[in-house]
Amino acid sequence: MKENRFLEFKSEISNTFLKTVSAFANFGDGKILFGVEGDGNECGIDHPNKACLDIENKINDSISPKPDFDLKIENNNVICLSVRKGQYTPYLYKGKAYRRSDTASLAVDQVELKRLVLNGANLYFEELNCGIDALQFSILEEKLQTHNGISEISQDILRTLGFVNTDGKYNNAAAIFADENHFYGVDMARFGESINEIMDRETITHVSVLKQYDKAVACYKRYYQYEKISGMERKVVDLIPERAFREAIANAFVHRSWDINAYVRISMFQDRIEISSPGGLPKGITGQEYLHGEISCLRNPILGNVFFRLHYIEMFGTGVRRIMEAYEGAVLKPQFQISDNAICVILPVLKDHYEVTADEAKLIEPLKTGAYLASSELTKHTGFSKAKTVRLLNSLMQKGYVNSVGNGRGKKYFL
Repeated sequence: MKENRFLEFKSEISNTFLKTVSAFANFGDGKILFGVEGDGNECGIDHPNKACLDIENKINDSISPKPDFDLKIENNNVICLSVRKGQYTPYLYKGKAYRRSDTASLAVDQVELKRLVLNGANLYFEELNCGIDALQFSILEEKLQTHNGISEISQDILRTLGFVNTDGKYNNAAAIFADENHFYGVDMARFGESINEIMDRETITHVSVLKQYDKAVACYKRYYQYEKISGMERKVVDLIPERAFREAIANAFVHRSWDINAYVRISMFQDRIEISSPGGLPKGITGQEYLHGEISCLRNPILGNVFFRLHYIEMFGTGVRRIMEAYEGAVLKPQFQISDNAICVILPVLKDHYEVTADEAKLIEPLKTGAYLASSELTKHTGFSKAKTVRLLNSLMQKGYVNSVGNGRGKKYFL
């Protein structure tokens, strides 16, 4: 047993654990085990019943508002403090809110603190007044005319879209769709054989998110589509599926954090497109849930609703599945990299065959069944040495054909 983001060990009781209580209450359930050394060895706590009372008093006296927690005495006089994520964030210790960073509890910055305040008030950033009284919506109006048959935008329509708050003021969602605004947009770059060769670059900022979307699609079409004439027919060929790109860029705008000065970055390479959206996952959704579309938890529900009305996204929570469906039959699949501060979607150029050596092909063959196999199993199947098998697997992973899950002896490889 090791310390991690959701588990902390304390050999004794001191006030330092209160930072972690704040972190768990603000960002996610967690446990603190008192009477456990940093290496996981149990040392126990003297007089555990009295210690539990001491821990409870420290929390009640030091954390505001009071978090939801419980205490339990386990074997060897180890005390387990379970803290649950609260609804009334921020939970402050000495006037500061904390978050977990790996095994440490750190004070949040001003942006994170503002988000906690909004979460505690059950508000979204897009719902806050933007501070601008006059906004123009000609781009949005044109889109609504095309996709929804609306002749012109009225105040009633703006209210229906959720752009006007109860006080009659425009909110941030309205500004994001307005012709001009103060928000960062999208930064697109096309690279040559390396990131040192910038062949083209365009930054679209301080304009409607709809214009950003159109510019991104136009840039995609310029470099990843071509026309092929077959007989009397002229056919458009996608190097990367257009519907996968549209879905990925729409989701990047809908799920991004708009309260930070950062761009949605679109990096275009000869063999792939990388779309990086600032903000990481919305609170309350795990990476597994995001990848499998099990839960739809929008960071920007007003933006999501407008994109849905314009048919830029089909159904909430199905974006990843739709991207994967666009690659049905392709040997290289999209990849999704998730961190605390960003989500990156990697869309590879379509390939219907593996570009591998004869030895690499022998490793791929048993994986085509969809099996997850250990290197020892692949060694047995191919007759290669263990070192050669691992070397070939590393090469296939670099090419993007093979992935792995697990560590050590439990590590498995799959296509």
